[in-house]
Amino acid sequence: MIHRPLRAHLLIVLALGAALPTLVPAQEVAPHVHLVATGGTISNREGGRLSAEELAKSMPGVERYARLTHEQFANVASSALTLEQWLALARRINELYLDDKDLAGVVVTSGTDTLEETAFFLHLTVRDPRPVVVVGSMRNPSTLGYEGAANLLEGIRVAAEPAARGQGVLVVLNDEINSARDVTKTDALRLHTFRSREHGLLGVVDRDRVVFYRSMVQKHTATSEFDLTTIKALPRVDVILVYQDAPGDLIKAAVDAGAKGIVMATAGAGATSGTQVQGLDYAAERRVFIVTTTRTGEGRIAAPPPNPPAGVQASEAQRRRRQFTAAGEDHMPVKARILLMLALTKTQDRAEIQRIFSEY
Repeated sequence: MIHRPLRAHLLIVLALGAALPTLVPAQEVAPHVHLVATGGTISNREGGRLSAEELAKSMPGVERYARLTHEQFANVASSALTLEQWLALARRINELYLDDKDLAGVVVTSGTDTLEETAFFLHLTVRDPRPVVVVGSMRNPSTLGYEGAANLLEGIRVAAEPAARGQGVLVVLNDEINSARDVTKTDALRLHTFRSREHGLLGVVDRDRVVFYRSMVQKHTATSEFDLTTIKALPRVDVILVYQDAPGDLIKAAVDAGAKGIVMATAGAGATSGTQVQGLDYAAERRVFIVTTTRTGEGRIAAPPPNPPAGVQASEAQRRRRQFTAAGEDHMPVKARILLMLALTKTQDRAEIQRIFSEY
């Protein structure tokens, strides 16, 4: 026989127990992440490339982190993507975000050879604060030690991570998170190839969680001024390397072929060589914009003064070259090319182009 006070206590416990299901929150629904596959080594299996669907199935347990949907945008080497496909890819991602307010993030697979260029273009043209994560692999699916599935799963985890919002386009490989603005491929074969030079990585993807250590302060994505709805095609911009006794006729040839901009990968902090100055004069005379970067891999190029120093008499060619020359800041030459292409769709003013390079 149960004592009356004890029986009353048990009744209270049973009543609370009956109410518990309404007190425990329902299991959280995993964030929605969309995979856009473009090809690259990550899918380049012997006998045929992996499809977006096959890539999605290559990650056991992905449902713990995201509700994954997928589509096949392309299935080619990264260097085979055209500028028209870049425009279409950026428009597609903007469309995905516009149509689905609950979409947490987008993951793009890419070959690694020109991954940093594709990622930076998206960094400038996807106009939404939600993350775009670009992933790839250095080994193909038929190779022992293939890391593609691991990189893809980590990319999906980053895309689903609330802290990734507002960070712009991110590159995730080898457990590391780098900004599309800063990252570059530094080794042709090694897994630890994507690095952000002196700026350092943004964060890491560890077993327990995604960790960010810093944020981007330059303009990108949601704060970008580059609206693709007004851009039908990108102007031609070529990159010219400075080397000992380099001929200026390569610059002239680019101009004659239709280049609207020239990016100089200069020696040191801006030096040219050979007859390149004459080539740059030729470009400036034809109103072709020149952006100065460095071939060294690191370092910032300061903006040139619009006018010569007091007491210095500049030639007409020097004045014209100053009028059409801007500094690439700390951008790598291939990324300065992308930014100049987009800048030239908006303005032909040197000061405005310099502002764009200083802010992005």
